[in-house]
Amino acid sequence: MTPKTVQRMESVHLPTDFGDFQLVCYQENGAHLLHLALVKGDVAGQEGVLVRVHSECMTGDVFHSQRCDCCAQLQAAMEKMEQAGCGVVLYMRQEGRGIGLLNKLKAYRLQEDGDDTVEANLKLGFPADLRTYELCAQMLEDLGVKSVQLLTNNPKKLDSLHSHGVQIQKRVPLVIPANVHNRKYLSVKQAKLGHLF
Repeated sequence: MTPKTVQRMESVHLPTDFGDFQLVCYQENGAHLLHLALVKGDVAGQEGVLVRVHSECMTGDVFHSQRCDCCAQLQAAMEKMEQAGCGVVLYMRQEGRGIGLLNKLKAYRLQEDGDDTVEANLKLGFPADLRTYELCAQMLEDLGVKSVQLLTNNPKKLDSLHSHGVQIQKRVPLVIPANVHNRKYLSVKQAKLGHLF
């Protein structure tokens, strides 16, 4: 059995613009990183739970940047969970596909000079995507989720979660209309990262 690398620290009620949720905080062992599970309803022992694995995006989630579709995806996921009465958002501290906030801003600067999002990461010495999903599987297991309907456009996320033991019933698309600022970003996600729109 794989040893747990994340542990539950605290759980509180969180009323939001999208309904009432339970906010569960997890700490990654050997690190100061805190990951969050935003839980709608009683998910323990449930099959086919709507799940969104959402990587932290301060520029999008907090400041509502139009350079990406992150905030809109997060809000759409929460709305779907409120409508269903059940669901989990795993809010993972993997800013900028894992390269961190400062490097993400450096990548933005390169994009302003003409690089796309993948080219910018590579120029900074990083892979196109550094994110991992083992902790997500452990958090879902701790919450008692038996199987999921995964809200994602990223098939690699499906494959990675499945490889870590998450039972996935189906993929649920989260398609957000493009705007003038993120049209190139979304097309690169489709062409170079295999996202499905």
